[in-house]
Amino acid sequence: MSNVEKISVALTPEMAATMRQVVEAGEYASASEVMREALRDWKSRRILRQQAVEELRRLWDTGMASGPSRDGEEAFARLEKLLTRELL
Repeated sequence: MSNVEKISVALTPEMAATMRQVVEAGEYASASEVMREALRDWKSRRILRQQAVEELRRLWDTGMASGPSRDGEEAFARLEKLLTRELL
């Protein structure tokens, strides 16, 4: 890693202990590696969350553009009436 910036972070005792444990167990080479992976995961989740919000906004806009809403019970009653007429 040729271009790095050192920063300091404050962790809870539990987080610091977990970080030390995974490094000592050999799961990670260093605390920095743990932090880099945690930040990559956070960034991925953040991107997915933003995409979900954009999709919800798109769906909302589509729904709003489709016209006025209808009562569900009223719609099913109307559908049932139409089907009953067709079957008779």
